[in-house]
Amino acid sequence: IGKFIKIFPAFLAMLIFVSFILFLFPDEVISNYLNNSSKLISVLLASLFGSITIMPGFIAFPLSGILLNKGIPCMVLSAFTTTLMMVGILTYPIEKEYFGVKVTIIRNIISFFIALAVAIMTGIFFGEIF
Repeated sequence: IGKFIKIFPAFLAMLIFVSFILFLFPDEVISNYLNNSSKLISVLLASLFGSITIMPGFIAFPLSGILLNKGIPCMVLSAFTTTLMMVGILTYPIEKEYFGVKVTIIRNIISFFIALAVAIMTGIFFGEIF
């Protein structure tokens, strides 16, 4: 319980910030930005959205289904969901308390590039690129 008390202020700040981000970016706004004519820009924007947003999988994957029905390419959704699950910019304050600054930064950078690789593989598999 001592560790929880130590990270509680950062945890509370993160929850407030996440609520604000989700309020600003409903699925219609996300859909407008992710349906760009340039797939590269769409993948990068999706990666950015995924990196700065926190939501559980039981919300993220149905949201991806809605966005897929709105015409968002699978590779863009792959970038979004993979960074959403693997990259934690908003969780950085809590994560650094447990793992340290160096490990947290390295983990997030590696996770971001893995997410981009997954998006590219998804695009190839679904015929969206090449």
